[in-house]
Amino acid sequence: MKFPVFFSIFLGISSLHAADPLVNGCAASLVTIRGESGGRTDGTPWTSADIKGKVFTLYYVDPDERDLNEPAYQALKAAKFPDSCAGSIAVINTGATWMPDYVLWKLITQKQKEYPKTIYVLDRKKVLVRKWGLADHSSVILAFDRQGKVLFLKNGKASDSEIQELLKVIRENI
Repeated sequence: MKFPVFFSIFLGISSLHAADPLVNGCAASLVTIRGESGGRTDGTPWTSADIKGKVFTLYYVDPDERDLNEPAYQALKAAKFPDSCAGSIAVINTGATWMPDYVLWKLITQKQKEYPKTIYVLDRKKVLVRKWGLADHSSVILAFDRQGKVLFLKNGKASDSEIQELLKVIRENI
């Protein structure tokens, strides 16, 4: 009797980790980040429902790993995809860092100058780690089509060939 009860509790707890992990070709589950959990840097909520109408690249980054995928960021910047059909979102996993807020704001301000058209979102409670199963304490790159379906997902450092694949799927879908 103890085993089935323990197993049921274990299954219930483990299902809390990633309610709806992302899968290539499928739409992401609806997620909203607001209030104590974070939101856009201007203080307004952010919702994944906004990932529609354009091909979006979303970066989910632990500030301590912010340079891990710099080659991918630079490649996307150099590709100069038209703003009318491509956009980018940077979600900063502030729940994964030891950095104080004033240091984070300085880093975000620098990035906003370099990438002014990117939407910046703070995830203070690791919402996308829990809801989408994204890697924690890492750098994640995602691409979504115009309907919000996942085209590309890379947890960790993207290789040169993966960066080329990312560029290819964006080109094919814009």
